[in-house]
Amino acid sequence: MAKIHILDEHVANQIAAGEVVERPASVVKELVENAIDAGSAKIVITVEEGGLQTIRVTDNGSGIDPEDCETAFYRHATSKIMHGRDLFHITSLGFRGEALASIAAVSKVELITSNSDNGLGSRLVIEGGKLIVKEDTASSRGTDFVVKELFYNTPARLKYMKTIQTELGHISDYIYRIALSHPEIGLTLKHNDNTLLQTVGNGDLLQVIAAIYGTQAAKAMLPIQAEDMDFSIQGFISRPEWTRSNRNGISTIVNGRYIRNNGLNHAILRAYHTLLPINRYPMGILSLNMHPSLVDVNVHPAKLEVRFSKEAELYPFIEQSVHAVLRQEVLIPQPVKTNIGNSNSSFIQEQFGFSKAPSVTDPSDSNNPEVRDKNKMEHNAFNPFQQSQDGVKLRSDGNDAVREASAQSYYAKGTTNGVPNYRNSQSVNPALTQELFAQATGGTSEIPPFPEMTLIGQHHGTYLIAQNDKGLYLIDQHAAHERINYEFYYEQFGQPADASQELLLPITLEFTPSESEQLKSKLNWFEQVGVYLEHFGGQTFRVRSHPYWFPKGDEQAIIEEMAEWVLSERIIDLAKLREKSSVLCSCKASIKANQKLTNLESDTLLERLATCKQPYTCPHGRPIVISFTTYDLEKLFKRVM
Repeated sequence: MAKIHILDEHVANQIAAGEVVERPASVVKELVENAIDAGSAKIVITVEEGGLQTIRVTDNGSGIDPEDCETAFYRHATSKIMHGRDLFHITSLGFRGEALASIAAVSKVELITSNSDNGLGSRLVIEGGKLIVKEDTASSRGTDFVVKELFYNTPARLKYMKTIQTELGHISDYIYRIALSHPEIGLTLKHNDNTLLQTVGNGDLLQVIAAIYGTQAAKAMLPIQAEDMDFSIQGFISRPEWTRSNRNGISTIVNGRYIRNNGLNHAILRAYHTLLPINRYPMGILSLNMHPSLVDVNVHPAKLEVRFSKEAELYPFIEQSVHAVLRQEVLIPQPVKTNIGNSNSSFIQEQFGFSKAPSVTDPSDSNNPEVRDKNKMEHNAFNPFQQSQDGVKLRSDGNDAVREASAQSYYAKGTTNGVPNYRNSQSVNPALTQELFAQATGGTSEIPPFPEMTLIGQHHGTYLIAQNDKGLYLIDQHAAHERINYEFYYEQFGQPADASQELLLPITLEFTPSESEQLKSKLNWFEQVGVYLEHFGGQTFRVRSHPYWFPKGDEQAIIEEMAEWVLSERIIDLAKLREKSSVLCSCKASIKANQKLTNLESDTLLERLATCKQPYTCPHGRPIVISFTTYDLEKLFKRVM
C-alpha cells in the first residue's frame, strides 16, 4: 500500500496558514500591506479583544475587480508578480499570494470591495476556507476586510495565544512601524472603540514620531539624509542623551518595507561610538532606498528579513552617515524640570556657536610662591604618566626636587598638569586619528566648537562649575579626563612598538590551564599593541616589555584585563583591541571623584577637553558636560512663571 499521498486541500491550507498566520498581528500585517500595495491614502484598523474576536481593515485604495474577488482567495494567487525573474525586482510589500487563502482557512471572513466610483461593489463571505456568499453590493471605492473568530476551527492554535494585552502589543508595534515607514498614509488604529494611534498622512515623519513616542522624543531627534552611488538614506536619529533600555526604538525600513537586520542595527550602534552608556540604545528611524535588485526580500515567510547583495558597502555607509550627523552637534544635555523634585526629567539639546575659552588662572596661584610650589607638587601627583624626557620611569621616593624635575620634563614633552597636550606632542599619529575619527565621517564634517565658558568652582571634589552668557555648566572631572586620556592613548596605540621598553623585572601572570592553551596561540595580538608577552612554562606567562606610557602602577592590571578580553573574543579585531586597551588605560590614568583640583589644574583640564575630537561623552558613553540655561534657573527660583 502506498505511503505517500496528496494532502487534502483544506489541510494543506491550514498548514500554509501556520506559516503565514501565527497570531492576530500576522493577519493585520498581511491586510495592511495589501492596502498599501493598493495605493491607499487612508487605512483604518479596528480590532476587538486583541484581534482574536474581530479584525477589520478598511482602506480607500484601488479595490479588487469583481471577477478577481474569488480568485484572490486561492493559494498562490497574486497580482504582484508574473514570472520568476520578477522575484529579483520586487517593489510591492506582498507578492506570494498566500495571505488571503491562509487567513480564510482559519477564520470567518467578510470582504466588501469596489474598484470604481459608481457605488457598486462585491461581497464575499468565507468560513474555514469555504465560500458561503458571493453577491453584488453597494460599496465605495476601496476594500473593507473583516476577520472574525480567528483560529475558531484550530483550537490547538487558539489555546496557545497569549493574553489580549500581549496580542494587542504585537499589533500596535507593527502598526507603529508601518506608520513610520509610510508617513504619507493616514493610519488609524482602534481597539475596543479606543483610538490608539492616528496619523495625519501628510508625509511629516517627525509628527508620526511624536504621535508614537511622544513630543519629547521628537524634540530629541536629529534629521539624517545621505546618498551614494547605490543607496540613499533619510530619517531621524536620537541625540545620545535620549536612549532606551533595548533596541526596540530602532526601526530600519528598506524600500518602504520594515525589516529586522542585525547588520544595520550594529552599524547604527557603531556610529554612536563611546557616546552611549553601557546597555543603553538610541532611537532611530532610518529609511533606506536602493534598486530592488540589490535586496532579496524572498527569504522569510513573514518578509521581515532580507538579504543585501552589497552588505560590505551598505553597512559602512550607514555608520558613516549616522556618525557624520552626530559629529555636527554640540552634544551637551540640558535637564529641563517643570517641577522641582519631579523625577521624570526630560532632556533637550541646545546648540552653541562659541569658540574655545582663553586660559583662566587664579592670580593667587601664579603670584604666591608658596601656592606655586604647592601646585607643582599637586600637578605631579595629578600627572598619570610619571616619566622623564628620555622615557625612563622615575621612582616616587618622596623627593620634591625629583618630582618637580619629573613634572617639568614631562610638560616639556607636550603635557600640562598631567593632561596630554595634543598641540605640542611629538607622538601624535595623524593617520591613526583619521582612522578613528575621520573614517566614519569621510573626513568632511567638522565637530562644532566647544562652548566658551569661565571656571567658577568645584563641587564635592567631583564636578567643575563653569558659566557663560547662556547659563551654568557642570563638568564631570573624571569623565572629562577619561576622554582626554582616551584620545591620547588611542593615538599612542597606533605606534606602540616604538614606545615599548624592556623591563628589569618582568611582570608574571598566571592563567588556568584552558586559558593558557588559548593564550599561546594569541600572543601575537599583544605585540600589535606593544606588549611582549611570552609563555614561561606551565600556566605562567611573563611580560618582557610594554609601552612606557602605560599608567604607572596599573600595568599588570591593564595587561590582565587585555588578556581577559583577548580570551573572550572568538574573532579578534586589531582595531577593537586598540580600542579596548585605550579605554582601560584612560580609566586607570584619570583623576577620580572627590579629588580636589587647583584652579590652574581645573582650567587646564577644560582647555584640553576643548581640543578633543569628541568632548561631550567619556569612552563609556556617559555625559561629560551638563548645562542649565539662565531661563531654567529662573524657572527653578520662580523668577519666571
